[in-house]
Amino acid sequence: MGAHEEQDVARQRFDVADAAPLLLDARGVVTSWTRDAERLLAYPASAVVGREASVLLSDEDARRLPELAERCRADGGWAGLLTARRGDGRPVRVMVRITSALEPTGPSRWLVLLSEMAGAPGWDMSRPVLEQMVAQSPVGIAIVDTDLRFVWSNDALAKFGGGSPRQRLGLRLADVQPGIDTEGIEAQMRRVLATGEPVVGYEHVGQVRSAPLRETAHVLSFSRLDDDQGHPMGVYYTVVDITERHRARQRLALLDRAGEYIGRTLDIQRTAQELADVAVPALADYVTVDLLDSVLRGAELAAGPPSETDQVPLRRAGHQSVNENVPEAVVGIGNVAAYRPDSPPLRALTTGRPWCEERLDPLAAEWATDIPGGRRATFLELGLHSVMIVPIRAGGVTLGVTTFFRRHRQEPFDEGDLNLAEDLVSRAAVCVDNARRYTRERDAALVLQRSLLPHRLPEQDAVEVSACYRPADELTGLGGDWYDLIPLSGARVALVVGEVPGHGINAAAAMGRLRTAVRTLAALDLPPEEVLGHLDDLVARSAREEGVVPDAEGAVGADSSQPVGSGCVYVVYDPVDGQCTMAAAGHPAPAVVLPDGTVAFVDLPQGPPLGVGGLPFESVELALAEGSTLALHTDGLLARGEEWALDADRDRLRRALELSAASLDLRCRAVVDALVPARPYDDVALLMARTRLLGTEQVADWDLPPDPAVVADARKGAARQLTDWGLEEFAFTTELVVSELVTNAIRHAVGPIRLRLIRERNLICEVFDGGATAPHLRHPRTTDEGGRGLLLVSQFAQRWGTRFVPEGKIIWAEQFLADSPD
Repeated sequence: MGAHEEQDVARQRFDVADAAPLLLDARGVVTSWTRDAERLLAYPASAVVGREASVLLSDEDARRLPELAERCRADGGWAGLLTARRGDGRPVRVMVRITSALEPTGPSRWLVLLSEMAGAPGWDMSRPVLEQMVAQSPVGIAIVDTDLRFVWSNDALAKFGGGSPRQRLGLRLADVQPGIDTEGIEAQMRRVLATGEPVVGYEHVGQVRSAPLRETAHVLSFSRLDDDQGHPMGVYYTVVDITERHRARQRLALLDRAGEYIGRTLDIQRTAQELADVAVPALADYVTVDLLDSVLRGAELAAGPPSETDQVPLRRAGHQSVNENVPEAVVGIGNVAAYRPDSPPLRALTTGRPWCEERLDPLAAEWATDIPGGRRATFLELGLHSVMIVPIRAGGVTLGVTTFFRRHRQEPFDEGDLNLAEDLVSRAAVCVDNARRYTRERDAALVLQRSLLPHRLPEQDAVEVSACYRPADELTGLGGDWYDLIPLSGARVALVVGEVPGHGINAAAAMGRLRTAVRTLAALDLPPEEVLGHLDDLVARSAREEGVVPDAEGAVGADSSQPVGSGCVYVVYDPVDGQCTMAAAGHPAPAVVLPDGTVAFVDLPQGPPLGVGGLPFESVELALAEGSTLALHTDGLLARGEEWALDADRDRLRRALELSAASLDLRCRAVVDALVPARPYDDVALLMARTRLLGTEQVADWDLPPDPAVVADARKGAARQLTDWGLEEFAFTTELVVSELVTNAIRHAVGPIRLRLIRERNLICEVFDGGATAPHLRHPRTTDEGGRGLLLVSQFAQRWGTRFVPEGKIIWAEQFLADSPD
């Protein structure tokens, strides 16, 4: 042990009650031995009395005895640590205190006190040592009495404000630190006084007097002090400043919240508003988010920030304040945020660098100018005193600026706040850019799909029709659902609803091709099952040519533009006799609302999806009473569309269809509103058609024998019927059409012949015969004697054609009764 260490030990207080005493004479010979010494060192008195004390020590410490004897004679005593050797040979570390035992006669003797160090709690510190330890501690330390009044504190506590240790005496915590939660802290003190259990790591956030303009965080620990009888004397507590650690945790929590909260949708304005919502009040008291107008439109942007000469119109995309209804805003959401050319927001926008001003000029005018419908206000009027402006950049492109203000919170922004704001904005910028790119693609897909869907359904007399289309939400994108109404010959109509798998532009493009193919096949007047059969061949052949291979369920890759696996239902309705024929390819069967309001579902055989191949398509035919309503829909109208949930889905649809409405349009929209949300997961298309019947006064027909002489009678009968209908001006052309069509049937067909005139929006002439061959339009030479019949019909009629029926064929010609066709 060094001399300094021994001196320190010598100053420590020695507990005599726990020591083993013995006596040495002036020469260092043991003259008296005690039971405590025998217990400690395991020597009987006979073995040590009369021998030098060196026999009790280790060899090293025994060699030090002359030196220690000199120090005892010089200082009157000595205290320190030595290693003794027990009677069993085991060394033991002991604390030794030697003091002189002066006697009136004879030489001096020495009293030696020994205390074993092993297993002992240690030597009590002297008061000077303790005071030095707590007074110079960098940790704030205080002691309060049972009334929670200060009785002692160290200088380190004064750095938190509230006065020196002397000024604190007799005061309560609320008297020296009114800006913190003194009630909560004193509640912890009372708990420690009552239970005796210490409280460790109690964290507190508030404003102390040493930093009244900033929020600080501290961790406190409390322990009870008891007197010798175990009665509580007060509370001893320590205070450590953890403000930087607390702010680091707050910043990480804010960034975590931003990652969870910002960008939950692909809506640009909503994403901008989420950025403002996250930053208030955690970082700022008032936040504005201004985006370039081209960003909000989803336009492609040039790399880098815009130049100072560029026209950079900004629009307010989001703002938030600690005050309700954002009273600081001088620009409304969606309005132009016009800034002066030399203003900090435009400088940050054009340079791409952030800008921070700890203390704004309170009398400075607002940066914005020429605000349509806005107002002017100074920072003093708005109560704003510190600002940060961070450009919104992603992928090397500047999208806008975010401005952070502090108002009620008096602490100005610092460098740490600016770094946090940059991290926060950079995360939001990625979400804004993703939303911008999605907006561009979605808008393109919407334009494409809207251009491919019917702008309005054609006017006709077969059905009263209404359609409702609701695109999917922004997370799934636009789909390929479509609907159509196609006028057919004989006043009939085809009702079509289909769905292309997938989403986006490819699905919309595939839908457009499929809808065009359906309209082309419908013009051939084929039965529904044959239309779907040809459509299936067309889709499969196109997929093979492009190398697209569907899986077992008919699905193809999400990025494929082929309509393989598409569903379609094709319905033909004839208003003359109320007959309805339909077929389906991987698509839900239509529902029928009868005139009395009863809802039924057509038992329609399901064919495979288009392009998959398999069993041939089948059709069903049913008679519909006038006023019945057909409801054709895609599977997005129902919640799941799974086979196992078919009954539940149909029950929901049945209840929706039973709802009454003033008009078919309102009823159609009510059904969609009742079954799907405003932003559905999948596209929804619903086509509702209420059937009509042409009255007997609108249809006239004659059965004709296959005799050339009957042609004249047919012309006369047609002329009389037109007179009855008030269509005398069409008599000449109609007689010519009737003559040519009946003559053609007599010459080239077999079996019965039937002539029918239909007055709908147009005048239709039909001739039925039992033949199976279709006539062809010829262009005869001047020397030919025949072949001009159909040529004349094509010249006088606006449309003509042939359709096959199970018993034969029908050749028809149509004349427009209005100036222009529907």
